[in-house]
Amino acid sequence: MERKIMLNIFTKELRKDIHYPGWKREETPYTVRHISEHNEHGFVLFSNLNKQNIHSVIQDELNFFNSINQPFEWKVFDYDQPENLIEALTEYGFEVENKEALMVLDIEESTELLSYEFSPNIFQITDEKGIRDLMELEGKIWKTDHQELGDRLIRDLKANDGNLYIYASYVDGKAVSGAWMYLERGTSFGSLWGGSTLPEFRGKGLYTSLIAIRAQKARELGYRFLTVDASPMSQPILENKGFKCLAYSTPCQSPK
Repeated sequence: MERKIMLNIFTKELRKDIHYPGWKREETPYTVRHISEHNEHGFVLFSNLNKQNIHSVIQDELNFFNSINQPFEWKVFDYDQPENLIEALTEYGFEVENKEALMVLDIEESTELLSYEFSPNIFQITDEKGIRDLMELEGKIWKTDHQELGDRLIRDLKANDGNLYIYASYVDGKAVSGAWMYLERGTSFGSLWGGSTLPEFRGKGLYTSLIAIRAQKARELGYRFLTVDASPMSQPILENKGFKCLAYSTPCQSPK
């Protein structure tokens, strides 16, 4: 599928129209905001601004989220208008994080992943203990606390909506690699998260196995695309597996 068509589908389904469980979606004349129902961060995923209203809309969003005492992320894509949106957000105190590559895979075109025989020591996680194992792994790799993420995954798994799939590779009873996928209801997309592996177990095909098992599950359940927000390290690996870079996004965190 052509890049422009894929990007249009992504923008409509995953930026404009999507409803995320656990967040209340509100559409204003210029933005789509998502308000956490669980004391987590809110976010703005889509905006339609111009040079005349950019400052007033940014102030409106700050006023709204401040009124409910909720920090939020404004995710800016490189095709968003006006072109100085990130610069304007910084003027209001937003913290600009590292740019990420928007990678999308048309699963139907990925014969390699659909036929890939993934590692036999990868298992689907279906309980709280498995999630805690995975969060311990994430903590070892990234040297940060993952309590909030673990709580969210446990909450979503217990909701039993059938849209969260978590996988981990175990060696001697310890999780050494893991990742998860949300199948975004009402869309054509599965979104991939995680993909972390302990250094001593890298280069053994676990990363590819985790992509393949999720691609096969998504296709089995009728989803057409996979999407990933990729770091510079992950982007070439994903491109090698058939993912296309459609754009770049920059998370901007509201002032504390």
